[in-house]
Amino acid sequence: MAKKEEKQENGGTIKIQYYKSMIGYSKKQKTIVKSLGITKLNQIVERPNNPSMRGIVEKVPHLLRIVE
Repeated sequence: MAKKEEKQENGGTIKIQYYKSMIGYSKKQKTIVKSLGITKLNQIVERPNNPSMRGIVEKVPHLLRIVE
């Protein structure tokens, strides 16, 4: 039952903004940004609010931010 409560607590969506160009950064970092479905600068996408999505954003905090 504890797992179900955790899922409800982390539920919903988060808005992720791509705010800095990825020119000059490694191919791995560019792949991370593209994997979120982001194609344009200053674009905001909504993704599920779970630890894996937050982990992706933490890999490239200089390119992405979470908009509250």
